[in-house]
Amino acid sequence: MILLYILEILLGLFLLYVLFLGVCSLLVNPEREYAKNSNFYRFLLDSATAAAMKLLRIRVHTNGMEMLPEDTKVLFVSNHRSNFDPIVTWYALKERKIAFVSKPSNFKIPFFGRIIRKCCFLPIDRENPRKAIVTINKAAKLLQKQEVSIGIYPEGTRSKTGQLLPFHNGVFKIAQKAESPIAVLSITGTEKISGRTPFQPTDVYLDVLEVFPGENIKESKTETIGMMVRHLILTNTEKRDVIWQKDM
Repeated sequence: MILLYILEILLGLFLLYVLFLGVCSLLVNPEREYAKNSNFYRFLLDSATAAAMKLLRIRVHTNGMEMLPEDTKVLFVSNHRSNFDPIVTWYALKERKIAFVSKPSNFKIPFFGRIIRKCCFLPIDRENPRKAIVTINKAAKLLQKQEVSIGIYPEGTRSKTGQLLPFHNGVFKIAQKAESPIAVLSITGTEKISGRTPFQPTDVYLDVLEVFPGENIKESKTETIGMMVRHLILTNTEKRDVIWQKDM
């Protein structure tokens, strides 16, 4: 009887929280791109993500965090294997206040789509090069003003096979324009989440591989940057995949 009562209270609190998120999201203009990070909506995003990570039983293991600079925002670049990738990344690096450059459909997700707008996330039209350049310039300005760190996936879309896709090297112009460091990340294990949750926990690995100082990449060709980043990510993901297979 007491257990049932506790469950009813927890369910009631959960429904109130969802209602609160819904009301807050309705206060956001879905057509506007915000140039200032809202601490309140960032808190909503972080708290909802933390709850989801617990419910989905996702365990994040991080490595190389000590390489990240403490005194400046950076451009985070990573491989992209799962729709969970950005969620895991901003959860593990929440103090970095990452705003992702993301596909427009993500901004239409109920509640979530509006909340991320207030956190300076930017939609990018990959099919229209001119519009994509405008988005890259906006991301560079946010980074230059130290408003948020920016997160991008050079592959441009999720790899359904786990294999690293060709890079769109133009995204590295964000760091060049902002004269910002580039932090190279590797994420593995997220592609396993859908098949394991909620009955089995999933171990996800987020590795910081290297940080390129802003002054080092300013004059480099984007193709050269892409080759260096790709080599780092490819080497690490292949190593992680071998370890995963041995543990199975």
